[in-house]
Amino acid sequence: MQFFHSTNIDFLSKRKMFYLASTALIVIGMVAFFAKGLVIGIDFAGGTEVLVRFQNNVEINSIRSAMDVSGITGAEIKTLGSDRDILIRTAEPGEGTTVSDRIKESLTKNVQGNPFEVLRIDKVGPKIGKELTTSAIYATIFSLIAILIYLAFRFEFLYALGSVVALLHDVLMTLGIVALTGALFPSMNLELNQGMVAAFLTLIGFSVNDTVVVFDRIRENIKLFKSESIFTVMNKSLNYTLNRTIITNGTVFITVLILLIFGGEVNRSFAYTFLIGIITGTYSSIYVAGAFVVDAKGYLDKKNKPAARTAAVSKA
Repeated sequence: MQFFHSTNIDFLSKRKMFYLASTALIVIGMVAFFAKGLVIGIDFAGGTEVLVRFQNNVEINSIRSAMDVSGITGAEIKTLGSDRDILIRTAEPGEGTTVSDRIKESLTKNVQGNPFEVLRIDKVGPKIGKELTTSAIYATIFSLIAILIYLAFRFEFLYALGSVVALLHDVLMTLGIVALTGALFPSMNLELNQGMVAAFLTLIGFSVNDTVVVFDRIRENIKLFKSESIFTVMNKSLNYTLNRTIITNGTVFITVLILLIFGGEVNRSFAYTFLIGIITGTYSSIYVAGAFVVDAKGYLDKKNKPAARTAAVSKA
């Protein structure tokens, strides 16, 4: 299947404009991230989370009053999807199912005439939450280091560096857009949980796979077009792989979009984060990884030319 046959798009001539666009988006996203942050899920914050479904719509204030009466103060209470589904999250300490039992008992006593069923109970201790946070940070850092080492062996070090720069770009831009979305649309209930961490690790693998395909084609074309500049070879390679990129990434995009629409609240953080990651990963393979190599090679060539000229004059 060929959507883009024999294209000749000059991707790299506009790379500086895309550098600016990427920088602006990352800065805006980081401002949103540090100003508003992300809602920390129970996986990392620790505590107890109970999701209940009432037979009829229920007011948040009545649930809050019920929690206050039972002594569970400061709980986060919000609707999920409809006014019947209520999520109650609290950092209240307690052994085993003590806290969740108190929540259920309080709802039964204080929200009368509106029966409910428990859809989910999650409980994570603060120590486990801290360990999960540390593990998530280590997983991200070590995956980037492993990719850098692997690509340095497979390609030149400059290409490996370009790939890691693109990955950092993808992670920062995705994190910023997710934080911005969470700030603008709190009803989406995006939270930093294990699913979102899994999405970031998946997008790292997804993005580097796309970049490796492009770099492989560049390596082949450098041997075929020895007299042409890296700029021209890079543009040719991006055009040659464009069809494959659109079909592969487009298929994954549609699949994840369906998961986002029909996957429910549980999968929303993963699906939305990965969906944004697919877009940024595809974009960075074209306008960040390859463009970085072109500019870095150009800088090194200029830097080495005077030294080479001086050596030639001295020899003469």
